[in-house]
Amino acid sequence: MQNEPSDNGPALPQAGPSNPISRRGFIQATVATLGGIAAPLGAANAANAAATAKGAPPAAAAMPVTLRINGTVHRLTLEPRVTLLDALREVVGLTGSKKGCDRGQCGACTVLVEGRRINSCLTLAVMHEDQEITTIDGLGQAGALHPLQAAFIERDAFQCGYCTPGQICSAAGLLKEAAANTASAVTPDVRKIPIALDDSEIRERMSGNICRCGAYPNIVAAVRDVAGNKA
Repeated sequence: MQNEPSDNGPALPQAGPSNPISRRGFIQATVATLGGIAAPLGAANAANAAATAKGAPPAAAAMPVTLRINGTVHRLTLEPRVTLLDALREVVGLTGSKKGCDRGQCGACTVLVEGRRINSCLTLAVMHEDQEITTIDGLGQAGALHPLQAAFIERDAFQCGYCTPGQICSAAGLLKEAAANTASAVTPDVRKIPIALDDSEIRERMSGNICRCGAYPNIVAAVRDVAGNKA
């Protein structure tokens, strides 16, 4: 009895006394069947890709943006979805701010905007028109280090150094917050002014900056040194 073809492709031959099947014949029939299934699937995938490309939104037009970075005015033309971090590194050429996780979790990209610390990977450059932006590149200069930079060197508060620019910028923001008597989650008494930057306060306020090398004790010591000198 002959096997009837089906809508799913050629029928596989059935082995029997009058119709012996060889291994080669079975493989050939199987490949033919799979090919019949794969062809319409491939066509459907191609059609979906074409439809997606046809309906894709056009790239946003670039727009003029003026950024004040480390005291210098930069007049740029940026696509509005460019992050501040990418504008700093790829357009302006200030590579001190590092791209670590690109998700706001590690703090390596921390910069100061109007004196406040932010994760530059989570904000758009166009949002900071004419605001004063300070990166590690402008926090101190050769021969005139910022006290935090000098303290990090003195305390050996880094190993690979990749997180260090964000750590130092974050610490600079921390000192300003404490000077403004801004409480943290571990402040024992928010009515007590001025707020003392002890180790618990420093650790809590620096908790957004990750050091994969584990130099935390020395980082805390460096910040404590500068906070003590300011006090």
